[in-house]
Amino acid sequence: MKNMRNAIMLGLLLCSTILLKAQSTEEVLSKHQSAMGSPEKWAAVKSLVMKNKFSVQGMDIESKTSILIGQGFRTDVEVMGNKIITAIQGETGWMMRPAMMGGTGQPEEMPTDQVKMAASQKNIGSTLIIAQKEGAQIELVSKEKLDGADVYLLKVTKANGDESQVYVSAATYFIVKVTGKLKANGQEIDTEVNYSNYKALDGLYFPYTMETASPMGGMMTVDTISIEINPSLEASIFAKPTK
Repeated sequence: MKNMRNAIMLGLLLCSTILLKAQSTEEVLSKHQSAMGSPEKWAAVKSLVMKNKFSVQGMDIESKTSILIGQGFRTDVEVMGNKIITAIQGETGWMMRPAMMGGTGQPEEMPTDQVKMAASQKNIGSTLIIAQKEGAQIELVSKEKLDGADVYLLKVTKANGDESQVYVSAATYFIVKVTGKLKANGQEIDTEVNYSNYKALDGLYFPYTMETASPMGGMMTVDTISIEINPSLEASIFAKPTK
């Protein structure tokens, strides 16, 4: 009888813990959504053009990303007179790389794993907002310190099994850091992106500064120059050009 009573108490305790964690997860997600802007305003965004700048080996480089929500995205970069293009349309993608980056200078098919990895870029919003739209599993893991500040650590698991760790500021409820692993060219790559300098645009908040690992080593800072909401975009810009 005593063992049965202990088992029942343990079961009730576990159920309470699960319920508490679920409630806490929903609370953090709700406050994060409120901090980023109302769902109605995000839903009203049908297209977006963002211009960024970053430095590589002492060169200042600018990029332009065009997005038709849920349909496609395209990023254009020009380096030393060479064009680098990455584009996704629906379930397919293509890219154009100069010879110095292992390309041909002509449009070429994007490998399937890279298309899957980049598919989320057809949507906008934070990592958590996009994960919720895509039906990913989100779980509050803990509340801890990051660079001396309180943050919530959430674990995001996508339908394909990919996992990432998302750190949300306990003060602002903005995302300050995302880490995870990506599979590309048959290899697993550790990723880390730090977000800061959030600014409001038409009632929606965007991080205007991002830091990520540079292919040259160390961290690379990407600053947003401008964001245009609901510009006129033609779907044809995402299609692979014919030779």
